[in-house]
Amino acid sequence: MRPLFLLIVLVFVALGIVLGALNADLVTYDLAFTRLTLPKGAAWLAALLIGWLLGGITAWWGMRWRAASRRSPESKPAPKHS
Repeated sequence: MRPLFLLIVLVFVALGIVLGALNADLVTYDLAFTRLTLPKGAAWLAALLIGWLLGGITAWWGMRWRAASRRSPESKPAPKHS
């Protein structure tokens, strides 16, 4: 399993290097308060990482919210008094 995982990682690293080399021209982004000039490959990588992080945080928050709603007092039956 480990050699297969290593091979997949190496293929994606190689593809990232090729993609970055083919898209080395600079692109300027105007963010209203500042301007950024980045290579296209770096901008794509930054967008990918930001999306990955936001997706992970959203999934984690959703799972935590769902678990908390299961533990809430409203979802548990009231104790019986004898």
